Amino acid sequence: MGMNAVYKGPEDCPLVVPIFPLGGALLLPRGQMPLNIFEPRYIAMIDDAIRTHRVVGVIQPEPESGRQSATPPLLQVGCLGRITQFAETGDDRYIVTLTGISRFRVAEELPVTTPYRQCRIAYDEFILDFTARAGEDEVDRAALLKALRAFAKASDLKIDWKGVNEAPNEALVNALSMMCPFGPREKQALLEAASLKERAEVLVAITEIELARNGGDPETTLQ
Repeated sequence: MGMNAVYKGPEDCPLVVPIFPLGGALLLPRGQMPLNIFEPRYIAMIDDAIRTHRVVGVIQPEPESGRQSATPPLLQVGCLGRITQFAETGDDRYIVTLTGISRFRVAEELPVTTPYRQCRIAYDEFILDFTARAGEDEVDRAALLKALRAFAKASDLKIDWKGVNEAPNEALVNALSMMCPFGPREKQALLEAASLKERAEVLVAITEIELARNGGDPETTLQ
């Protein structure tokens, strides 16, 4: 697949992909993730990806693995991202934007000679990821916005409310999931939610927990 590749279904996607372990990060289908690439092994990964499928698998390392290991154990579910923007800087860095295609489950990590890790992956349980806006009608948008308003107020977050009000449910749920400052386990729960409806419910639940943890009573704050 070349530069203008379109990944419409799992049959279009590679089954072996370079892996970018990124703790606390969340990429979701059709979401966009800007990256500043500077480590030599990941510069090599981007070079190879651009020459081939233009995709990278973003996945979190095990949160308990610590930062000491060069190859920490990986969580089992990640998201395939396509390189949709690419720029070189004058100081040997790449500025890259990945656009999410589909979640995947790691089947096995492969022994490789590349400086970056590679995994064989499967998309079977995430077929709906290839359908834009699947399940939007089931999202409780009112509950989501209520939680967002309370969280924004408590956290002093600046929110583009015009953009929020105009966003379709999928874009809203996924953008909020990606931007909210939650920990690795919360990010993984949002990633692994079975449907858009479930992701929205997880997002509301995490937001309420964060509000309670920060001294706000979600039952009153969310009114």
